[in-house]
Amino acid sequence: MLGISLRQLEAFTAAAEYGSFTRAAEQLHLTQSTVSMHIQSLERALGAQLILRGARERFALTEEGKRVYAAAKDILNRCEALQTLQETAAGEALRIGTSTVPAQSLLPQLMAGFLKQQPGASFLLRRGDSDEVRVLLEQGEVRIGLIGAALPAQRFACHAIAQDRLVVIAANNARFQELYNRGADGLALIHEPMIAREETSGTQRAAEEYLSRCGIPLERLHIVARMDHPESIKAGVLQGMGVAIISSLAVREELAAGKLLAFDFLPEGAYRKIYLAWRKDVALTPLEQRFARYVRTETPKLI
Repeated sequence: MLGISLRQLEAFTAAAEYGSFTRAAEQLHLTQSTVSMHIQSLERALGAQLILRGARERFALTEEGKRVYAAAKDILNRCEALQTLQETAAGEALRIGTSTVPAQSLLPQLMAGFLKQQPGASFLLRRGDSDEVRVLLEQGEVRIGLIGAALPAQRFACHAIAQDRLVVIAANNARFQELYNRGADGLALIHEPMIAREETSGTQRAAEEYLSRCGIPLERLHIVARMDHPESIKAGVLQGMGVAIISSLAVREELAAGKLLAFDFLPEGAYRKIYLAWRKDVALTPLEQRFARYVRTETPKLI
């Protein structure tokens, strides 16, 4: 019997599909050298060259490589179907920790889309700010995090999957309408009474970093309240408590309905990234790997 492993087939098909050893390694959560080693081992086992080395193209399969790819893909699809049956029978749940904005604006669509591909999957969701999700990951309460702040690279695999724009929101009243119509930007409202997120929030950290780069001392901000949820912040702004720096994702419905006004930070804008993270010392299950790949592919389409 041929000495072929599923890892070798996975590495080869990923490289063939992405046209790159580097991208294959990223998708499989392996090093590039490991992917290359698996493919070389597969070639030795089959006694055939599968990839054209030194070709003008950046990446190309040999004719034998094309035939092996079709067979390998069929084998992996069948194995994945068996794995899904096993996971469904075992009742494995995807344990996800998420900060507030992804929980509200991204995860419902991501979970619904993934369930269409994996009908037997289920989710266990825990929510907190970015720092609280880090603790959940460290304690093993969740296995995958979706957060608004990067985690330490020594301990976590952390992938930026989308860029989220920050805006200053204000009540849609005559005073702020006049500023909006005059083309005022977010910095023009920065000394208004302000509702802020909790200090460990990824949104709040990104906002403070941006203001510091603009030379605005944080101690000069007139913060009238700190709140731990965008819904509470939006309600406070609607009631006239003040303005707030918030994720544009979190206020899409209110802006479309004309309830609030959003002021961009001009000219370049203020942004923060959304990250997918897990502990480096924990091997993701096949189901978790599929969910991670799905999130990395689909999240940019939702922003």
